[in-house]
Amino acid sequence: MSVTLASLDSGEASGAFLPVVILHGLMGSADNWRSYIKEWSAHTRVVAFDLRNHGRSPHVEGMDYESMADDVMAAFKTHGITRCCLIGHSMGGKVAMTLARRHSECVERLVVADVAPVAYQHGHDDVFKAMRAVEAARPKSRSEADDVMKNVIDSIATRQFLATNLTRGEGEFVWRVGLDEIEAGYESIIAAPGGSETFEKPTLFLRGGASSYVDEAGIEAARSLFTDLTIETLEGIGHWVHAEAPKAFREHVVRFLTS
Repeated sequence: MSVTLASLDSGEASGAFLPVVILHGLMGSADNWRSYIKEWSAHTRVVAFDLRNHGRSPHVEGMDYESMADDVMAAFKTHGITRCCLIGHSMGGKVAMTLARRHSECVERLVVADVAPVAYQHGHDDVFKAMRAVEAARPKSRSEADDVMKNVIDSIATRQFLATNLTRGEGEFVWRVGLDEIEAGYESIIAAPGGSETFEKPTLFLRGGASSYVDEAGIEAARSLFTDLTIETLEGIGHWVHAEAPKAFREHVVRFLTS
């Protein structure tokens, strides 16, 4: 059964452009895309959803891509979206690929940011360890939470990203993500996306040149599933392409969506 997703919705906009729908990655949220919503909403409607167990959306069992795509399709109906340009990063990119392959009538153009339609190896053990440590420490401030995460994660950028999921509870900071559900469903998250059909409409895979997420095998897999595929690389940029190189990311996406 699908869940009702929280969203940031710019509302209807003048112009002939289709709505743009954005799906975030693992441990992300719609909030991470506020600057894009603000800029693009001058030209079209922009909607970013919190996927299940993330942001303000409900915490439920199951992180498989078929179920998450069903959540988004239900949200389309709620928001009156019949056709859109769909953007997904990382885990959200796999949800987007699944939805496009299952419901191509709803997706006119697809942008997949730094993820391939393949299964990945475990790669978030330190993230789960750090988040569990914060959970146990029951920090009274964000700085205390960061001090706890420092023992596991060296990267300041990664810690800051994870900290966007902290919210103040009763005198302490807690995670707003469904950590139990995400960790239990991790095998589904690293699995290949769902769907059984090829997607024949324009598709852009935008990868980070310093990221290992989209290698040659990943590109080969993408070409077999997306028949009108463009691959572009942001050189020197890592996995969080939209956060590390926002100007270049915007330029590539806007050029693709309006070409």
